[in-house]
Amino acid sequence: MTEAGLVLEGGATRGVFTSGALDYLMENDLYFSYVVGVSAGSCNAVDYVSKQIGRTRDCMIHRGKEYSYYYGLKDFVKERSLLDMDMVFNKYPNELFPFDFDTYFSNDMTCEIVTTNCLTGNAEYMTEESDRDRLMKICRASSSMPLVCPIVNVDGIPYLDGGLADSIPVKHVQEKGLKKIVLILTRPEGYRKKPTSKAVGKLYRKMYSKYPALVRTCIRRPVMYNRTEEYIEKLEKEGNIFVLRPEMKPVSRLEKDYDKLMAFYDHGYEMMKRELPRLAAYLEK
Repeated sequence: MTEAGLVLEGGATRGVFTSGALDYLMENDLYFSYVVGVSAGSCNAVDYVSKQIGRTRDCMIHRGKEYSYYYGLKDFVKERSLLDMDMVFNKYPNELFPFDFDTYFSNDMTCEIVTTNCLTGNAEYMTEESDRDRLMKICRASSSMPLVCPIVNVDGIPYLDGGLADSIPVKHVQEKGLKKIVLILTRPEGYRKKPTSKAVGKLYRKMYSKYPALVRTCIRRPVMYNRTEEYIEKLEKEGNIFVLRPEMKPVSRLEKDYDKLMAFYDHGYEMMKRELPRLAAYLEK
């Protein structure tokens, strides 16, 4: 394993770009000593640690309705969720697309999954080394988007999408002392988030009235995200980080079209293939 930190941004179905890039790395037996994933990036992270080439792709891209994790209107009203999270984090890993828990837990790689603590509004970087159910619950919490997915309780504490508090945990990796950072983003160069609108801010306050710290984090997310992007661009200019980001227009956050998703997956795969010499040069310098 290479002594470097691998950082995986989220973005729901935009994560297929990351899965393409990671599949190419795994095919070439290139693994890092540490990986941290956020939201959809956490799903990519655990499949990378379990060394399952193609698993994230298969979970996110499919034609058959029996594999669909999107709720209809009736189920949305009943479950208060746009996505069937039980399907993704229970039926998928245990039945439809089996997750290799044995390989994951025996791997020496450190894998952290970013969640947002609803009580504090802060990011937490969680790990699990033996409990299958808890591992999937942490991934579920990290991937539970605000407003469209329910809060997830882990160890009696409420959590939501890790991207709310730390969308791109580059500084966290630096604080751990890792000198080399490999970052896979799911947005193109120059992307910036728009400020939270008054309407959305009002919705956050209504939905999460019990969690004022979480509300503040949600509303401030675009500001913090954009600051992080500026910091990443600074590191790039200095040659202190390797960044892979899409060059084509990303798919939508909840894209369903098979061909569009496969094209974005292939884009990630081909970009990593193209950029492998640059990655090798960065790691060796």
